[in-house]
Amino acid sequence: MSFSLFRLALKNLKRKSARTGILVLSIALLVSILVFGASFIISVSASLKKSINRLGADVLVVPIGARDFAEEVLLETKAKTFYMDSSIIERVRKVEGVAAMTPQVYLTTIMGVCCDVPEAKVVAFNQETDFIVTPWLRKSIGRDLEMGEAIIGHEANENLGLLEMEKATLFGSNFKIAGVLEKTDTGLDNAIFISDKDLPEVMEKGRSPLKPDQISLIFVKAKEGFDPRKVARAIEGEIIEVDVTYRNDLGKGILATLKDINRVFLLTIGLSLLLSIFLTWTIFSAIVNERMKEVGIMRAIGAKNRHIVKAFVLEVLVLGLAGSLAGIILGTYLSLSLSRIFTLLRDMGAGLTPFERAEIGLMGILVGTAVCVLGALAPILRVKQTEPLNAIKEA
Repeated sequence: MSFSLFRLALKNLKRKSARTGILVLSIALLVSILVFGASFIISVSASLKKSINRLGADVLVVPIGARDFAEEVLLETKAKTFYMDSSIIERVRKVEGVAAMTPQVYLTTIMGVCCDVPEAKVVAFNQETDFIVTPWLRKSIGRDLEMGEAIIGHEANENLGLLEMEKATLFGSNFKIAGVLEKTDTGLDNAIFISDKDLPEVMEKGRSPLKPDQISLIFVKAKEGFDPRKVARAIEGEIIEVDVTYRNDLGKGILATLKDINRVFLLTIGLSLLLSIFLTWTIFSAIVNERMKEVGIMRAIGAKNRHIVKAFVLEVLVLGLAGSLAGIILGTYLSLSLSRIFTLLRDMGAGLTPFERAEIGLMGILVGTAVCVLGALAPILRVKQTEPLNAIKEA
């Protein structure tokens, strides 16, 4: 019986193929907006959380006014330079609650300088104290970098293709490429890493604004039992030349932007839902009116209410599933193809796992089908409540 009803539902939908196509298209557009918007919000949020959690530090110490620059370097793909005096390292070390610390220096290669790598972010780090890059370095090559060696971040290698070259010229100096770092899901994936022992030669070449005894920022780990927020406030209170960021405060500007985008997204989805429900109600009201005589005859010859309702419900489900699947395909395609157009997605290297995409797809199917059911519910219930003779007369 169920198979016969399903065939009947398909046959009924084919009667008015243009009308069926319009309804499927409306559901597809709704679901595609939902899938694209959800993919955008979830991918950026997930990427931001991964980046923050994988940095490995509780507190970041940066020059005054460079807090936003540090976020752009660590969480996005942007190349920024900012410097402070290296004497601040010892002053931070003396603050109560500081367990470990390591400095980094950020450099930017200059586009157009003869033989240099095109504009790229270069990170010089202290291998004796480092706890940010070293864990990934050991996984990749199993040892420290030697002087004159560089290792490339996962995304930087994809963009620059330096691994194919035996050497790369940075700031006029040749560096041997030691390998590629494993993906860290942070902005550091887009960097080239060198030892800070190579900085004197870089400064000697004069192709960088870096001066002796300068660093860009300091990563700080708090001692066990100390509140990292209090350690951050203590550092900022004792050293007036710096700004301090607690790890969980990173990305607040991005999160605020995401909230605004989310509000616009929810408003758009809400209006689209109402429009799709109204369209479904309109079309199924017309369908029910057209088939009222047919329904009356079926009831008169013994067909039960549940069979008639079931046939209409099957039509609704077919429409909802067809529109939802088309919308999932379209929304996924848009999220993948347009990911490099949106600055936020491009700068953060945001992406989704297959499981996350499956969850979004399931949500799209549920929403698309629910819209069809809600829109068609009132017309279908009217069929159930109409007497056979009245149905024939009304038709």
